[in-house]
Amino acid sequence: MIPAASFAGKQVSLFGLGGSGIATARALIEGGAQVLAWDDNPDSVAKAAATGIATADLRGADWAKFSAFVLSPGVPLTHPKPHWTVELAKGAGVEIIGDIELFCRERTLSAPTAPFIAITGTNGKSTTTALTAHILKSAGRDTQMGGNIGRAVMTLDPPKPDRHCVVECSSYQIDLAPSINPTAGILLNLTPDHLDRHGTMQHYASIKERLVAGSETAIIGIDDSWCAQIAERLERAGRQVIRISKRLPLTDGYFADGTNLMEAVHGRYSKVAFLEGIGSLRGQHNAQNALAAVAACLKVGLDLGEIQSGLESFPGLAHRMEQVGRKGHVLFVNDSKATNADAAAPALSSFPRIYWIAGGLPKEGGIEPLRGFFPRIAKAYLIGEAAPAFSATLGEAVPYEISGTLAKAVEHAAHDAAKDDSGEVVVLLSPACASFDQFKNFEVRGEAFRQAASAIDGVKPIGGAR
Repeated sequence: MIPAASFAGKQVSLFGLGGSGIATARALIEGGAQVLAWDDNPDSVAKAAATGIATADLRGADWAKFSAFVLSPGVPLTHPKPHWTVELAKGAGVEIIGDIELFCRERTLSAPTAPFIAITGTNGKSTTTALTAHILKSAGRDTQMGGNIGRAVMTLDPPKPDRHCVVECSSYQIDLAPSINPTAGILLNLTPDHLDRHGTMQHYASIKERLVAGSETAIIGIDDSWCAQIAERLERAGRQVIRISKRLPLTDGYFADGTNLMEAVHGRYSKVAFLEGIGSLRGQHNAQNALAAVAACLKVGLDLGEIQSGLESFPGLAHRMEQVGRKGHVLFVNDSKATNADAAAPALSSFPRIYWIAGGLPKEGGIEPLRGFFPRIAKAYLIGEAAPAFSATLGEAVPYEISGTLAKAVEHAAHDAAKDDSGEVVVLLSPACASFDQFKNFEVRGEAFRQAASAIDGVKPIGGAR
């Protein structure tokens, strides 16, 4: 835990008592603050009170006494309308912050030179965060990882000069972190997302920009116009900017040339790393993630040998293009996290011949946006409620069967793939659907795929598979 000593002796209100909310309250108390907490869920309030956190309905609190109001990132700050606690805090002139802001203040207070890498973007945040932390750990660095991935940030070990903190940040968290100041700030990409919480794309982009604007070095993917404009704006303001691109050669920065990761300095190119043969980092989208991790790790002092070794040993994230097993020329890949068409596109773009398991609880738009990948699909195995609609979209373009259940789909896909003599093929679960018609969540669905694949005679688990 990181004791929030910056609020020692002060009164702080807090709303949102989920796991990270309780952790934040405990960190404030440990640091010497007096905390008054609340939640709209009575069970959450009772759970917090049972751990010794003072609770009371903040509608009746004396807001003039509070030095700060700590808000859970899951609670609306601005859109569709501010939460009632936000209105009370603003009315009393109380600053509104979140747990990432608390972390930043503690780092500034106790170890301002501690290497701090913060990662955001619409897509790829979790993989880039996990990859960066893995490279640092594999190089023997004292490394902590948390934020929007895994551990709540205030449950990490306290910052100290030689401890590297790698923190994934959502837009909600950045919106509550006005002094965020990483050593290396990464902004991967921007596409419309969470507009119900941010109102407009412009507002969403401006929030994401804050993370890199406050960083010592801003690492920005420039393959979309929003991020390219942010890079230009920060550079004009005199900030240090490193551009990365997964598809364009750059004059200065880092870019992907096939599976080679290149550095450009005034138009002169050199190879800094490679992804050839690294199954957990297949695809153009993972080239972008790797470029960002490489740039960040170089910024905090790693050498190229340490970075390449970390890339090669990266196991990948569970349920995100996770290689779970192989039988001869057939690779089994768990991409259960792909809960809509856009999320399924990276996996479909990464393999040349696919036995595709898709379906579940359908999302708006179905799989029509994936039509460009249909030539890669040897056969589709449709499951869940979406099966009839998906079969209509596939039509005569792709052979398919309605398997119904995931277990049957894995069995049939494995059987058909084994008879395919066209080289390496993949049995891919990338459902383009929510899981809730047949599974509790995408993790349970992914685990079911993993178990079904592992149960096939002759399938050997791949190193790093869970």
